[in-house]
Amino acid sequence: MGNCLCAKETIKVNGHRYYIRERLGEGGFSTVDLVEDASAHKLYALKRITCHAQTDQKVALAEVEYHRALSHPNIVECIDSDLVGIPDLMGNRTSQVLIVLPYCQRGTLHDELTRRQKAGSHFDEVVALSMFRGICEAVQCMHSAKPHPLAHRDIKTTNVLLKDDLTPLLMDLGSVARARVEVNGSAEARKLQDEAAERSSMPYRPPELFNVESFCHIDERTDVWSLGCLLYALCFYKSPFDGVYERGDSVALAVVSGNVQFPDVHPYSEDLMELIKSILKVNLEERPYVDWVVSKVDQLINRSSGAV
Repeated sequence: MGNCLCAKETIKVNGHRYYIRERLGEGGFSTVDLVEDASAHKLYALKRITCHAQTDQKVALAEVEYHRALSHPNIVECIDSDLVGIPDLMGNRTSQVLIVLPYCQRGTLHDELTRRQKAGSHFDEVVALSMFRGICEAVQCMHSAKPHPLAHRDIKTTNVLLKDDLTPLLMDLGSVARARVEVNGSAEARKLQDEAAERSSMPYRPPELFNVESFCHIDERTDVWSLGCLLYALCFYKSPFDGVYERGDSVALAVVSGNVQFPDVHPYSEDLMELIKSILKVNLEERPYVDWVVSKVDQLINRSSGAV
């Protein structure tokens, strides 16, 4: 599970001491370690976000606030948080935002799909749909947030934790932003496009964020496109655009074309394939909202379960 660190190395979060066990993962400005509560001896995941400037710190602290505001059984819980240090204007000092999160031994949905792909084991259709429904419920919570809807903007298999019973937990709220954006001019369009390039993974990024028009309206259905890619991955292990990315071809062209290919042989119903197609609509105005998706998923679960 990564590079083992000294078991006696400790870190304090709000005065609460944890032993650092090992590195679970790392990104550009953050790391995630497996830690053990020094008193209760329970395992947690500790996310450390390094901030080189006040603007970085503001974004990291916003992630903590989103955790507090978005309480849902399918959104990963922030157990504790802390701010250590103060970044200076010259960039000579940094601060760290510490976020204590639950530890899920099963790992992410990406980990689970990688294991299943190696074993050639597909999820049962009802199981896949039930997991997808849980992720959709997390997204519904964000899209119905007050005083304004929020969008996750980076829904993908690596950002979904799995509990032992396969309950999905949407995580990494560092990309969360206001869902509804009125773009007025090329400067605003470029800013939104640059933010998407930085925070939204290409194989799950919606068409409207690859080439943002100078005058347009963006809303929460950006997440719905990503959900469509994730549902495809639940069935076939990867996003429909992962292969394009891995070959080094243009993901933007593939996404904007909306040409999604399905394997010739697979264990899933035609209704499920049609659901994926109905979600992956290139035109934002033709794409459904998440409430519609949940309703269709319920219909498919009832049908697949043989419910009357």
